[in-house]
Amino acid sequence: MKTYDIFGYSFSAIRLRKLRAALTTLGVIIGIAAIVALLSITQGLQSTITHSLNQGLSASTLIVTSGSSPLGNAANSAGTSGRTDAGGPFGGGAGGFGGGTGGTGFNLYVSNTSDINALSPDITMSLAVIQKTGYIEAGGVNRSVTIYGVDFNQYSQQYPTTFVTASGSIPLNATDNEIVVGTRVNDPGQNGTLLFNAGDNVVVSWTNATTLPDVNESYTAQVSGVLQKIGGFGLGPSDSGIYMPLSQAESFFGTNQCDEIIVQLKNSNNATISNVSKLITDHFDGQVSVISSTAVLSLLTTIFSTIQLFLGGIAAISLLVAGIGIMNIMIVSLIERTREIGILKALGMKNRTVLSIFLGESVIIGLIGAVIGIILGWILANIVSRVLASGIFGGGGFKVTPLLTPEVLIGSLAFGVGVSVIFALYPAWRASKLKPVEALRYE
Repeated sequence: MKTYDIFGYSFSAIRLRKLRAALTTLGVIIGIAAIVALLSITQGLQSTITHSLNQGLSASTLIVTSGSSPLGNAANSAGTSGRTDAGGPFGGGAGGFGGGTGGTGFNLYVSNTSDINALSPDITMSLAVIQKTGYIEAGGVNRSVTIYGVDFNQYSQQYPTTFVTASGSIPLNATDNEIVVGTRVNDPGQNGTLLFNAGDNVVVSWTNATTLPDVNESYTAQVSGVLQKIGGFGLGPSDSGIYMPLSQAESFFGTNQCDEIIVQLKNSNNATISNVSKLITDHFDGQVSVISSTAVLSLLTTIFSTIQLFLGGIAAISLLVAGIGIMNIMIVSLIERTREIGILKALGMKNRTVLSIFLGESVIIGLIGAVIGIILGWILANIVSRVLASGIFGGGGFKVTPLLTPEVLIGSLAFGVGVSVIFALYPAWRASKLKPVEALRYE
């Protein structure tokens, strides 16, 4: 028989047993849908975080913090020197890397920016960031926020695409009472209900726990600008942060210690990054962490590859269970069609043709299940992303756009068909080996 005739006969056999074929296909659909949904959400998450990192930090940026962190060797092997930051790549610092002493007792100070600038001609500028948790009060509403003390002029140069206002302006020669706020500070629900506008006065406060008893410090500030929506995961400027001049932060918090120093290099050559990183580490006697954005990207890629493999493996288990169901159904079908097979073989049908008919049925079931599973998985991934963006589980929510790559698409099709064929091999082989006389005598 020709290939067209074999698949035609196989399809006819499936149509005669619609319910059984539908239930068999359902197992493949569920398995493929789980694989597509999990992998597309994971890849979308990776793409979103990578985009946020690229927005927040260029390849020629270094982050200097005090202490060490669990990132340690992983980041160093990706191209850093010294220790990595305490808090990891999502520690919440203004550059996305939370600082900390790591228990060493060593601290960075605002004045250290001058020391770093003098280390190499490859350094364009160094930007100190002071970070504290505080509150902002406006219209009788008191909200918890993260307060960042930065040099507005340098910060605008460092983040030209994200530190941009939607209303008002960023004061490059700011007075001490001027602040810039993230979009979720004045519009918490992101529904147009504003607590204040650019030009309004608000009260900024924090709890000073360095004294006993704790003292609540506050002052009245004017909102010079409201940042455009940034999104992302705490890399660079934040939608939920407020920014005050660095000099005001030093006075308000009563400290000149900074949480991190962002170093901008003239180029992103690996040699330049390694050389400057070593100079900074040596200057501070190895008591600081120096990490590059390229190292974080490399680390993130490794982490997400592992996550994708893990999630794909979990989803594949359901597909293997579906494969067992396919084998079971095919064996039942073989028993029911024994006389039919006997008649076909008595009429001269060859063993390989019988084998091809049964395998053709499994290919059709796998292909239909894979196609429907891919569509269903994509729909499910988009539903999950909308739920996450809505903030229904608390917080402001975050937007993740599912990403269905050609590799996932082709891999899902191949996996769905492959599993169906593999588990149908034994029943098909048994069918091809039936002897015509015994098959015709079967009741």
